[in-house]
Amino acid sequence: MELALSEGWVEPELAEDFPELGLVHAPIQTRPRRSPREVKRRLHVLADRYTGAKVIHMRQDSIPWAYRVFSRQVGIDPDMDRTPVEAIALERLRHGGLKSENIVDDALTLAIADTGVPVIALDADKLIGEPGLRQARSGEELAGVRPLFQRQLVVADEARPVALVLGEVGHDAGVTGATERMLLCALRVKGVPPIAVEEALWIAAETLYT
Repeated sequence: MELALSEGWVEPELAEDFPELGLVHAPIQTRPRRSPREVKRRLHVLADRYTGAKVIHMRQDSIPWAYRVFSRQVGIDPDMDRTPVEAIALERLRHGGLKSENIVDDALTLAIADTGVPVIALDADKLIGEPGLRQARSGEELAGVRPLFQRQLVVADEARPVALVLGEVGHDAGVTGATERMLLCALRVKGVPPIAVEEALWIAAETLYT
């Protein structure tokens, strides 16, 4: 399997404030579907690894900690709005397992849980130009989700915000049953090795091609 990794743009003001901030993305030529048995098995194995003690100590691990620090730096309280890896861990504790949803959601869950790196999937055909990171502007909204605060950190294409950083994907850019091409995007912050970001994208892509 070949995976073409590209570095997204970062708004100059953000790049100055956070020199190691980045959005790494990779195109995937596949369609959503039910997860095969092998992927469901991997979710089951993953759920068994998430004991209460592991979840409690998770935030002290270097990569989850890096995203918690970044969250606070950009005005997000990670104890209220959990980082993606912590949200997965808490979901497992609440429900006693990790339920298979579909191949896309399951691929993201496996990638995030294995690496701690946040990964989202966008419909590549709904994007206008290359995605990157910037601050929201006055009056903008995330389609179908919520209005945005000025200077809120977003993933955007050349026309509009398409996702919140460490949050939801806009309804006009997310993957649907009609999606034929996806773009996987992983957030890189200070303290997270580039190899971990690449690994997260590889895990998600490999799962999608299972």
